[in-house]
Amino acid sequence: MGVSTDMAMTGKATWRDYKELTKPNVVLLMILTSVIGMFMAVPGMVPLDALILGNLGIALCAGAAAAVNHLVDQQVDQRMARTSQRPVAQGRVGTLQASLFALVLGSLGMAILLIWVNALTAWLTFASLVGYAFVYTMFLKRATPQNIVIGGLAGAAPPLLGWTAVTGEIHGHALLLVLIIFAWTPPHFWALAIHRKDEYAAVDIPMLPVTHGDAFTRLHILLYTIIMFLITLLPFVTRLSGPLYLLGAVVLGGGFLYWAVELMRNRNPSAPMETFKYSIVYLMALFVIMLVDHYLFPMTTT
Repeated sequence: MGVSTDMAMTGKATWRDYKELTKPNVVLLMILTSVIGMFMAVPGMVPLDALILGNLGIALCAGAAAAVNHLVDQQVDQRMARTSQRPVAQGRVGTLQASLFALVLGSLGMAILLIWVNALTAWLTFASLVGYAFVYTMFLKRATPQNIVIGGLAGAAPPLLGWTAVTGEIHGHALLLVLIIFAWTPPHFWALAIHRKDEYAAVDIPMLPVTHGDAFTRLHILLYTIIMFLITLLPFVTRLSGPLYLLGAVVLGGGFLYWAVELMRNRNPSAPMETFKYSIVYLMALFVIMLVDHYLFPMTTT
């Protein structure tokens, strides 16, 4: 048994516990891609109301989805070193309190998007929330080793949400930004899954390294990294982005391919975590370079 009742009752929830429920680092990365999706949708400045209220609504809904994840996974979290100190797993935040917190965040986020942004963004955000909090967390995560591939679509949505918040319509270029994150997610998460394979096995979560072994997973990380690398060239090919972005995509993608090959060679015990860490820096840097390129080398988005 993970955490005793006595231990669970000793801690009191603080504002930091509720902040942790929202997975702020994950949400910040999502909002970064959402903001850049907004700027990529227009040639000039994003309207301030869309920039502030759009990202606030998206962030609140993402935080609500994260809180649901804490709720659903509390028993699993108790048994994994990486997550054992989470506030719901430790009992510092009760199930009812976490449920109400998620409901308030989600409702507030949806209200902001519906009233001050647009209905398309609101319902796409809601679909993303449901996809992550319920379809992925409650079903796919425990059902198939392809969980992160299928469920990754929900986490890839923020650039599209940012784009629609500004334009009110779905554009092919916005879907291309989603495709980049969709292809990035498996190698990003499988690297962590290799590092935490024993923990996932102990809690019966069928991550790819658990069901198919390390060698199979390392090969698929390399294959998905190649696919991702090729996809990241498409913004240049489709004239969404210019030469600076192309250079950044090639250099950053080369770094990702290096770590994927290091994983395949299996000579560096720290390679899985180094790959995971690099993947986060990679995505942030790729989107920031895309944004800089957008204003230095303006292209058509029509």
